Amino acid sequence: MWQSFYNTIIANGRWIWIPKGLGTTILIAFCAIVIGSILGCMFALFKISKKKVLHVIANIYVTVIRGIPMATQLMIFYFVIFSPMGMNNPVLVAIISFGINSGAYCTEIFRAGIQGVDVGQMEAGRSLGLSWWQTMCKIILPQAFKTILPTYTSEFIILIKETSVASFIAVVDLQKACDNIRNATYNAWIPLLSCAAIYLGLTLGLTKLFSFMEKRMAKSDRC
Repeated sequence: MWQSFYNTIIANGRWIWIPKGLGTTILIAFCAIVIGSILGCMFALFKISKKKVLHVIANIYVTVIRGIPMATQLMIFYFVIFSPMGMNNPVLVAIISFGINSGAYCTEIFRAGIQGVDVGQMEAGRSLGLSWWQTMCKIILPQAFKTILPTYTSEFIILIKETSVASFIAVVDLQKACDNIRNATYNAWIPLLSCAAIYLGLTLGLTKLFSFMEKRMAKSDRC
């Protein structure tokens, strides 16, 4: 078994493809969740806005993005939108595509969190002389964040796993790196199981980290 692993992964320096692919996967996921969080916060405020046009824009965005498979969106962004514009950097396109996709899910997460805060909090902030925006930033959003943290972290973990389709536009992420090893060695089970083990370790590690953060925040609330 060790000899088979050596011949498949270690020989000819093929192992270096894996950390490079993992780095690309983490880069895409991290940048995408940042973009998704910004878009999610903005469109969540649109959804709770009293201005009908903002509400409609947010609903269209969420409905369209959530209704189309990620792989299809990725190829539309790359082949239909960005390639004709001359943008042929697949990693950058993947970051933008996954960010826009994540933003639709973050919109609903943030909206639910904001609307879950007691309406009296807004009234209390306004009575203290704070503007609507100041009340939202200083009172509502901090409370909403504690509520949505478990769901938000789940979205990040799901996003990491979804990046495995980035290879559809020639991104050499973790999945593609393992596929390249499989194609080079004609050995499927070692590269694919290695890929699965790395994804599992990454998601379990993040789950533990976010669980620790939740406990610390809950502890600070009790103090």
